[in-house]
Amino acid sequence: MGSHATAGGSFWARHGVGPVLLAHRGSSVHETENTLAAFRRAMAEGADGVELDVQGCATGEVVVFHDDDLSRLAGRPERVASLPFAALREVRLLGGGEIPTLAEAIEACGPRALVNIEIKGSGIRPPGCRALVAGVAEVVGRMGAAWRVLVSSFSPAALWLWRRRRPDVPCGLLCARPRPSQRPWFPRRERLLPLLRPFAVHPEDGLCGPEAVARWHERGYAVNVWTVDAAARLQALSAMGVDGIITNDPAGARAALALTARSGGG
Repeated sequence: MGSHATAGGSFWARHGVGPVLLAHRGSSVHETENTLAAFRRAMAEGADGVELDVQGCATGEVVVFHDDDLSRLAGRPERVASLPFAALREVRLLGGGEIPTLAEAIEACGPRALVNIEIKGSGIRPPGCRALVAGVAEVVGRMGAAWRVLVSSFSPAALWLWRRRRPDVPCGLLCARPRPSQRPWFPRRERLLPLLRPFAVHPEDGLCGPEAVARWHERGYAVNVWTVDAAARLQALSAMGVDGIITNDPAGARAALALTARSGGG
């Protein structure tokens, strides 16, 4: 790794050969995403850690939830940011479970799990970004989890604020393939990397090939790919030398990578 990676040394220090496996919103193929049950199951299934999403609610607590509103997971129209934490705590998700705080999620993963915290938000200045970054930093510091946390976001502003507040805790820039309704701006996003100086780039799987992974590594960035479940693709990405893979099915991913290691004599 190059100079960009120095802040992330502790995040990767306990891992050896092969990519780190992070469970996407926990073991979300089996449990309701971003719930304590999903995080606990992910660790029981052999994940090195989890990837989770955070946003702020109306009373300022940092909660773990992906969507802006409750419609998909709770069948309700309210926006998360508009509800106080007491009201969110009463919400029962359709697949089971409730909305946890970031502190509860970190605790549920156990004392040595890696935690990739995605700060929700997009655009140049997402609403509430500064307060959310401050809230995440407070929780991470209070729980003594800085050594095992990596913060990621699609928002350049979130990463810029995070680097100013906690330069010792690594961060990663999320990058997605352009959708039909979007302009193909990934090349422009990649140009932000030298300005933001994150520890890692977090590309969507479709952006990854041997040349791209090699280029990012040459420039000093760790490469953590999302979201990958197919055994053949997991094995291919491992062969490319990616540093981390985010998966919905940590047990299946662990089995696929173990098979690769055995076949390669590792």
